[in-house]
Amino acid sequence: MAKLVNWVDFHRKLSKVPIFGAINVQRVFGVTKQTAALALQRYTKRGLVDRLRKGMYCLSGVSLPSTYIANRLYEPSYVSLEFALSYHGVIPETVYTITSESSVFTGYKIVKQGGLSFYIADAEKAFVDLTYLRMRAGAKPISRFNKEKLNPDKALRYARLFTSNKLFAIIKTTLR
Repeated sequence: MAKLVNWVDFHRKLSKVPIFGAINVQRVFGVTKQTAALALQRYTKRGLVDRLRKGMYCLSGVSLPSTYIANRLYEPSYVSLEFALSYHGVIPETVYTITSESSVFTGYKIVKQGGLSFYIADAEKAFVDLTYLRMRAGAKPISRFNKEKLNPDKALRYARLFTSNKLFAIIKTTLR
């Protein structure tokens, strides 16, 4: 017979874990994988737990920073592209879509928001990431951005890591 996981204990013990899965339920309550999955399914159906993606959950009503969720949904990753450029004030638009990247995994820093940490690309890395993706899609580099917010030498160092002469040339032309 499966050991039951009651809601009061579930909420009290897992409220300290922002994002959790069946393995967390197993460890905290000493239950089988099947019992953990059943508890998550039951509490999700009752609207007490939100399913972020297969195998990842959070307590309903808990406000987690979307940047933190983005890092956790796709690991390892850092927030980049337009969202990071907006965050750093490089582009004037406010961007609501968060993109997680993992290409050439460097050039990011850890930022705390709401007591939780997330990785975000520095301005130059986000600019190079975006330029690289636009180049691969056959699109031109962005033209509306604040050059003063970018260090051209740093951006060129990141561009070199992609081992693409074309990307290096585009970054050099765009920032010089």
